[in-house]
Amino acid sequence: MGVTRAGSGEGVRLISAWLSASLHVLVLVLVAIVVVTAGSAGSFGDAGTIAVRAVATLFAATYLGGIWPDGSLPVGRRGWWWAGALTVSWLALLWLSVEATYLVFALFFVYMQVMGAGWGTAAVVATTGCAIGAFGVHRGFDVAGTVGPILGAGVAVVIGLGYRALTREVARHQVLIEELTHTRDQLALAEHAAGVTAERERLAREIHDTVSQSLSSIIMLLHAAQRSDPGSEKSRERMEQARQAAADALAETRSFIQALAPPSLHRGGIAEALLRLGSTTQQTSGIHVEVDVSAYDGDLPTPIEAALLRIAQSALANVTQHAHATRVDVTLSRLDDEVILDVVDDGVGFDPATLHGNSARGPSFGLPAMQERVTSLGGRLAVESEPGRGTGVAASFGVGR
Repeated sequence: MGVTRAGSGEGVRLISAWLSASLHVLVLVLVAIVVVTAGSAGSFGDAGTIAVRAVATLFAATYLGGIWPDGSLPVGRRGWWWAGALTVSWLALLWLSVEATYLVFALFFVYMQVMGAGWGTAAVVATTGCAIGAFGVHRGFDVAGTVGPILGAGVAVVIGLGYRALTREVARHQVLIEELTHTRDQLALAEHAAGVTAERERLAREIHDTVSQSLSSIIMLLHAAQRSDPGSEKSRERMEQARQAAADALAETRSFIQALAPPSLHRGGIAEALLRLGSTTQQTSGIHVEVDVSAYDGDLPTPIEAALLRIAQSALANVTQHAHATRVDVTLSRLDDEVILDVVDDGVGFDPATLHGNSARGPSFGLPAMQERVTSLGGRLAVESEPGRGTGVAASFGVGR
């Protein structure tokens, strides 16, 4: 966009500069012709020659004094006054020398650029009539003296109108380009904001499913250690488990920073990661966790393995914290082009209609976060529960063989 806008503006400036330079050269050449041929001033004699050269010099000085330092022609009120002064000096010169007729061709372009299409065309018509009349007075009326100025006037009007139309069209294109550029910038800002929001949501899910769950386990283990005898084997075991949970949380945090897959997946894939997760959850919570991966074989894309592990972590964390369950079964299976994770507990259950509402514990986050994670990868999440009858969570993803 930026290149196009710059190219359009530069093109207009080059065309304008070229036309202005051509006009300046034309004026100086025609003035030089008038000065050189001043000896043919007719009945005015030597005094006429001096007068012609003086008025021609005045015309040239008026022309050069009116243009801007960059060579462009003046516009607005200044341009009108300038064009008027040139016209007066030209009429005086035309009275003295028939060769001044040629200067009308330069004036045509001045009128069209300075006075606009309407008034410029009117000025061209008027000066064309003056040029034809002066030529007839000095040398007699003939076809050449009549047709020449008329043709020159027509060419000047066409070029002037074409240039103005080109300028308007380029200006319109520049406005459109600027609007498109503004829209593109706004779209980029919106995409950036959407990306930031999506990344925040992703990190929130990651932290909820890993670090916050590990911290909850650490708190539970430390409370259990407090209730035990300070020097007992059970207390030391709880403290060691809390230390291991803290180490896992640190590893997960470093994984976020390095944008890597979960560390648990680095050692044997999703099946072994689920077995370790079940063993750790059973040790820290006292809930019997049964993990069955016998119906699973093969490798999965890392994003899907990571999602399955996070969903299992979040589901088990919900069971530990809210379900008051005594048993939970985790099953990973693969059926042709689909992999399925089931987490079923025998806890107190809940009403799924309250998922997006508020409870005594505050807004639900874990299950909606699972849903977002599954949906982002094109999978499906099903939650079945009834108060007093436990909860089942099933996540499935389509995978090719």
